[in-house]
Amino acid sequence: MKHEAVEKNIGLLAFFMVIAVSVGGLTQIVPLFFQDVTNKPVEGMKPRTALELEGRDIYIANGCVGCHSQMIRPFRAETERYGHYSVAGESVWDHPFLWGSKRTGPDLARVGGRYSDDWQRAHLYNPRNVVPESKMPAYPFLVENKLDGKDTAKKMEVLRTLGVPYTDEDIVGAKDAVKGKTEMDALVAYLQGLGTIIKSKR
Repeated sequence: MKHEAVEKNIGLLAFFMVIAVSVGGLTQIVPLFFQDVTNKPVEGMKPRTALELEGRDIYIANGCVGCHSQMIRPFRAETERYGHYSVAGESVWDHPFLWGSKRTGPDLARVGGRYSDDWQRAHLYNPRNVVPESKMPAYPFLVENKLDGKDTAKKMEVLRTLGVPYTDEDIVGAKDAVKGKTEMDALVAYLQGLGTIIKSKR
């Protein structure tokens, strides 16, 4: 069959495109489901606390993933700047994944423990107080907004159905764990927990 005949016949071209994409997908994606390294958590990993879980939702709600990735690629320039490259086992309990595809700000995959809680609070309240050239918007309202925790236990129950190993005690104590805390407390707790399971030198 001549190449020109395929190009001129839209139906035939579409058929061959579907075949090519299907074969490529099967050979690249399907094997990942059977590799432990991609679907088993990193050794020593624990589920997020109730406060960290609320912080993650605040991170999503405020669009942080639009400017910050959480995926360090295995390139020297990235590992020297951010630390150990990301591994699949670190995000097996993340629903949805927050790898991101754009970096207006730095990657946050290993930001946990890099700065103090006070630095994080000051930076979130008004980034220019800490980094004068920052383009990041300020989030002063996070200090005022209190968490009620009414849905925290439900979130944990849903995540447990997806394989996150929350215990009954975690779920029962979820509301009390976040009661009286602010959205700022939650977001700082989430950020301070990012990437701390894999130790790396920068």
